[in-house]
Amino acid sequence: MTDRPLDGITVVSLEQAVAAPFATRQLADLGARVIKVERNTGDFAREYDTQVHGMASYFVWLNRSKESVVLDLKSAHGLAALRQLIAGADVVVQNLAPGAVDRLGVGAKESLRVNPALVYSSISGYGTGGPYQDKKAYDLLIQCEAGLLSVTGTPEFPAKVGISIADIAAGMYAYSGILSALLKRSRTGTGQHIEVSMLEALGEWMGHPYFYAEYGGQPPARTGASHATIAPYGPFDCSDGVVFIAIQNDREWTRFCAEVVERPDLTEDVRYADNARRVQNRSELEATIRPVLRSLLRREVTDRLDSATIANATLRTMEDFSAHPQLEARGRWRQIDSPVGPLRSLVPPVNGDWEPRMDGVPALGADTSRVLAEFCKDQ
Repeated sequence: MTDRPLDGITVVSLEQAVAAPFATRQLADLGARVIKVERNTGDFAREYDTQVHGMASYFVWLNRSKESVVLDLKSAHGLAALRQLIAGADVVVQNLAPGAVDRLGVGAKESLRVNPALVYSSISGYGTGGPYQDKKAYDLLIQCEAGLLSVTGTPEFPAKVGISIADIAAGMYAYSGILSALLKRSRTGTGQHIEVSMLEALGEWMGHPYFYAEYGGQPPARTGASHATIAPYGPFDCSDGVVFIAIQNDREWTRFCAEVVERPDLTEDVRYADNARRVQNRSELEATIRPVLRSLLRREVTDRLDSATIANATLRTMEDFSAHPQLEARGRWRQIDSPVGPLRSLVPPVNGDWEPRMDGVPALGADTSRVLAEFCKDQ
């Protein structure tokens, strides 16, 4: 059997939706045993859609390699079982409503008192304290509060990011925070409470537009699929499709002019002498190069870009992504089990000297009896 980094680590997760399940699935990928505690009706992400042969796409993505245990936390029996699970855990992760775990008596202070070596991770919308502490938080709302929509979209209309980016950001910081706390515990023997808020997690990712606006006097413009502060950088029409081009520096700009659009004279134009001026004069620049690119086939353009070692990409659909030749060549797909049969799933992106754990997606309550018999003395 593969020796994985988190083999032997037990995680108990009071999780729902995206942020906490994303964090714990990364832990499971590394070998941790993740016991997912659900209510009788299950994690509500189970009902988000029915696209995967009747299962929700969100749930399939986030919950492989976990054990599902159903507990009624409103009953003394269920709460006692949860406390015994926590007493035997290495890690607890929770993203219930603000104050919910404290009202149940299984908050960080109570849990660490019983299990001092515990790493207890809380994920919330806005964190503890402050006027937003009890405010409901969902991904789109955090995208708004962190200013992401102000820099995403077109000049006319802001647009949300098409994935749950605030949840994912919070989940990733919880994941890395848990690993850090486990590393510290290996030296000190003691656990701790780590807290991650969705606002602060996504806020960290907003560092570039923040500094640009705070010290530049104006925010980055919303420029659709083009880059707000680099030009040319974005989608360009060819005669039979679209190519995305990313010019990173003046050397690449020179090669682009000479080898791609065959206009070396553009490098002498003072309006395009450096990136700041190319952005300032973006309209004139694109009016010059777009007709050239539109006269060429997409393959001709990408061949020229590749020859000039200039980054480029094809706009792919999800069907195209599923058939991506690079992922296929690198063997990045596996079959995992589920209550609805085998499902094709992407291998985790971290490649080490271990095989990632990719067990099945659990049915609701599938592991309740076995897990409680193991952890709970009165079962």
